[in-house]
Amino acid sequence: MPFKPIKPKKISSQIADQIRSSILAGEFPPGAKLPPERELAELFGVSRPSVREALNMLSSSGLVTSHQGGGTVVLSLVESGGGNPLSELIRSQQERALDVIEVRKGLESWTAYYAALRALPEDIRRLEEIVVSMGNNLDGSIHPEDLDANFHILIARATHNIVWLHLMQTIFDAMKQFQQSVWRAVYITAEDHELLFSHHSRIFDAIRSREAEEAREAMMEHLTFAEQRSTAFVSSRQPAVSLEPFC
Repeated sequence: MPFKPIKPKKISSQIADQIRSSILAGEFPPGAKLPPERELAELFGVSRPSVREALNMLSSSGLVTSHQGGGTVVLSLVESGGGNPLSELIRSQQERALDVIEVRKGLESWTAYYAALRALPEDIRRLEEIVVSMGNNLDGSIHPEDLDANFHILIARATHNIVWLHLMQTIFDAMKQFQQSVWRAVYITAEDHELLFSHHSRIFDAIRSREAEEAREAMMEHLTFAEQRSTAFVSSRQPAVSLEPFC
């Protein structure tokens, strides 16, 4: 007979399976902290050693990392274990951020497309909250770059494709410092903020209406505009080239 005896699955393995499923469903994005061991033990109705063993299993598989006193953090599926080298590259050579924006145009136009096809009511609600906050923050008093980043990450999450989400989270983590500099240097007028709000509103309306091609086009238009402003920002920070002849 081809049958084999059934072996009871360890409690820690069952815990690890559930946490892994939550991570891969996008409930804990890269950089997010899992609940503390004590809280997880209460949620699962098990002992803390069982939870600790489950977290060690997830850590061994590269899904999470634990820090003494810092909790357990979800790792990116697309980031190397040595940190985020893309972030270091952009920090040392800001013009490389323009390469990243070019890649974003390709990636995010399609995340918007798939989000329009797959977004659940909860995804639409979260996106709407961000758009409403943007509309209430046209004076830029509440770090508009954070609202912008959250909007784009939520669109990736609404695709319900874990690779899209982890790719976008990794890119935004790498671009965070650059984006802050751009926002504070080139998006400074009420007209700038209103224009960006209209871009995001158009993208959101297309996703909510299930107009996938419209969402893709709206995202491409928005990122082309962002690329132009970022190019101007980088150019303004390049050292002037002397035209005087060498002696």
